[in-house]
Amino acid sequence: MKLAVTILTIAALASFPLWLRDPYLMNALITTGIFIIGAMSLNLLLGFTGQLSLGHIAFFGIGAYVSALTSLGFDVGLPGGFRIVHEPWPPAVGFVLAIIVAGLCGYLVGLLSFRVRGAYFVIVTISFAEVVRLVALNWVELTQGPLALTNIPSITIGLPALGSLTLRTKLQNYYLVLAVAVATYVLISRLVHSHFGRAMRGLMENETLAVSVGIDVTKTLTLAAVISAGIAGAAGSLYAHYIRIIDPEVFAFINTVTMVIMVITGGKGSLAGPVVGGLIFGLLPVFLRPIMAPEAQWIAYGGVLIVILFVLPRGIVPSLAQRWAKWRSRPRAAGAVSFSERDVKENA
Repeated sequence: MKLAVTILTIAALASFPLWLRDPYLMNALITTGIFIIGAMSLNLLLGFTGQLSLGHIAFFGIGAYVSALTSLGFDVGLPGGFRIVHEPWPPAVGFVLAIIVAGLCGYLVGLLSFRVRGAYFVIVTISFAEVVRLVALNWVELTQGPLALTNIPSITIGLPALGSLTLRTKLQNYYLVLAVAVATYVLISRLVHSHFGRAMRGLMENETLAVSVGIDVTKTLTLAAVISAGIAGAAGSLYAHYIRIIDPEVFAFINTVTMVIMVITGGKGSLAGPVVGGLIFGLLPVFLRPIMAPEAQWIAYGGVLIVILFVLPRGIVPSLAQRWAKWRSRPRAAGAVSFSERDVKENA
């Protein structure tokens, strides 16, 4: 049943460009898809280990800058008169490096901060994001600071026997984002249902018991942070090569809040939660913009968020799944009762 729903959902998403001709809505779907990938990466930490990272946008931004600088090239001076000169590399290489560098940053943050979990971990992640933002803002020779990195080349992929294809159009970028999102979903699904995933859930539900059966807390959480950061870096790379301009505003705290909202409302700890929450809160501003003033849009946005959290406190996907299971079990329970009553009467 779940597999059929997943396949139908992917097929429906793949059909959107066939009938959706509005370039504005296509752009909204692409950017929403990129942030859904980021939300799925955050869900790996928040939903399956219980660790709230309010600096998750740092890994997204690191991926964006690494991929952009790799494909643009740079010439940076160092103390002592040394210089680092990098010639432009293909954007696909930048995509891979974005995942690697973001993952390494996730390793460093996890190694240091998972020794002080809870509120301390939240503070460490926020501080890390702010430090990275300030570096991007002030290291003008490398990042161009507030002037932004511009003319970032589009991603080019090699096709066997067909040469290379540069993904410049919205249609091409939509299917690229969809492919990466599906791959991310499958990867997280495999992780969650593996021994490593059971260790993550064990730590979230009862850390003392998990430690007693031999689960290494720091190692498990750090590895989860590495994978989560790497996926966020991939999303940042897609964003950079699609928008083709990156400035320090990519590290804005509101972007982390957006990912958290997608995860919480969709249902943290569920695979489909960030997708459902992401589609709702990624596209909601697009539909509110033509009919409401900017101030009213934020009020409506907050109102929808509050209603969802009150009506479906566990998130959309887990709450609806729970209600569906109860609805399916009621007829069976009633049938079982009537059958047992009939047997009692017959035996009496």
